[in-house]
Amino acid sequence: QVHLVESGGGLVQAGGSLRLSCAASGSIFSISAMGWYRQAPGKQRELVARITSDGRTNYADSVKGRFTLSRDNAKNTVYLQINSLKPEDTALYYCNAEGTYDRGSYSLADFRSWGQGTQVTVSS
Repeated sequence: QVHLVESGGGLVQAGGSLRLSCAASGSIFSISAMGWYRQAPGKQRELVARITSDGRTNYADSVKGRFTLSRDNAKNTVYLQINSLKPEDTALYYCNAEGTYDRGSYSLADFRSWGQGTQVTVSS
């Protein structure tokens, strides 16, 4: 099993900044991609940013230029730097990771895990 632990959410005024962190742990063999999704009340969960193991990133159009996703492969951790926050960024932010884990007995299996979510609230 692979577990994700998120941190860094909070309440901030519009124009402010936050840094979200997500650390993966468990019987990880390899991680192919990690990223962040968000879900606002009454809306569907949407991709915010995603980074692959070779460093390729993609961002939602609504966050380009304001959000920066980085990754520490050695620590199986990703960081989402959020600048110039807007009230419409208010949402529950979920970390996601995909890859392969060791099931034991020389057996590998794919995984896709989610964190518990961290709340980001932006006041106007």
